Amino acid sequence: MAVHLSEHFTYKKLLKAVMPSIFMMVFTSIYTIVDGIFVSNFVGKTAFASVNLVYPIIMAIGAIGFMLGAGGSALIAKTLGEGDNERANKIFSMIIYFTMIIGVIVSIGGIFLIRPFSKLLGATPDMLENCVLYGSILMGANIIYMLQNVFQSVFVAAEKPMLGFIMIVCAGVANIILDAVLVAGLKLGLVGAAVATATSYLIGGILPIIYFARKNKSLLRLVKTKFEFKPLGQACLNGSSELVTNISSSIISMLFNMQLLKLAGENGVAAYGVIMYAGFIFAAVFIGYSIGTAPIIGYHYGAENSSELKNILKKSTILIFSTGVVMTGLVEVLANPLASIFVSYDVELLKMTANGFRLYSIAFLVFGFNIFCSSFFTSLNNGLISAIISFVRTLLFQIIAIFVFPIILGLNGIWLSVVFAEVMALIVSIICLMANKKKYKY
Repeated sequence: MAVHLSEHFTYKKLLKAVMPSIFMMVFTSIYTIVDGIFVSNFVGKTAFASVNLVYPIIMAIGAIGFMLGAGGSALIAKTLGEGDNERANKIFSMIIYFTMIIGVIVSIGGIFLIRPFSKLLGATPDMLENCVLYGSILMGANIIYMLQNVFQSVFVAAEKPMLGFIMIVCAGVANIILDAVLVAGLKLGLVGAAVATATSYLIGGILPIIYFARKNKSLLRLVKTKFEFKPLGQACLNGSSELVTNISSSIISMLFNMQLLKLAGENGVAAYGVIMYAGFIFAAVFIGYSIGTAPIIGYHYGAENSSELKNILKKSTILIFSTGVVMTGLVEVLANPLASIFVSYDVELLKMTANGFRLYSIAFLVFGFNIFCSSFFTSLNNGLISAIISFVRTLLFQIIAIFVFPIILGLNGIWLSVVFAEVMALIVSIICLMANKKKYKY
């Protein structure tokens, strides 16, 4: 039986509602990681470092899709909560059409910017052509990637999270199979890895268009509509934290790589790549939870149901902190075998990666709550506070730490900089929650 946005949520119903989104994000992370595994093991350390250097650029541009998806789904859910289904469909359609237009522009622009950006980030002569080759192919597919990111959030607002999960699974399976065929089998190297990923985007970005363009059993459908500045602007403002998070994360990844090139050379960049890939899975649980709860929060905010807002916030806090403790414990035990999946061929690199991952994982204790808090305010259609939390968490505190900590602690300072940033962001999150409690009645 489906869980509806309007229900009262027990722990059981809440977990049932968010599990498809969690699985969707975890699986998305896994099939993203598969590229790294195949490239590292079948193409080599230099190619793997090249992918890690250029990937933040691709993510930064694709972040527009996360912004429109998160901000748009919050506005759609609020409108559904107010009982205006027709208006919700028009807003949904505007967001999809707008994503297509912006996607074409940034995809074309991104192809031309890959080479200068790669040079700016410090790509060595051996890495540069790899960066351009892999990055150009994925930049060309960025419009589809942006649509996939939008639909990941929208499926939850449409009360069809399981359908969204199924489509992501299909995309992921296609990526894994194509990686095995093109990279491991046909030895097409980075071209094969990029083509495999780009093809998976087609499944995650195009199939939902076909579904929503026809009559369906969800709450939403693509309809004819005129472009309106106000709802599009509100969706962008609501989702600004997601844009800030992804762009900031990309900038921080670039700074990490630049610092690591100075401190540990190519090995440092490769180690960071492994930590990021493995960390994606853990982060995906909290991101998926936030995506799953966002439309629920937005709906009850629109329906002025303050008791349910309190209920969801309380239960979410308990679930997220408990999960954070478990995750940190798992990494402390499994850091070495996780790292060996990527770099078992290099003992020195394996040791560096496992040590870095153990230090980095301390942040898992609190970063899930920061992710949720930012999403919570997005769901309440308060993009400003959401963006502030994201900004201090993913950019401000990390920039401070990434330049100061290595001076004091050397290479370990790089890994611990994220821990400092998350702890400081937790303080900001708590202050924001307390300051706005009366306004939103949670």
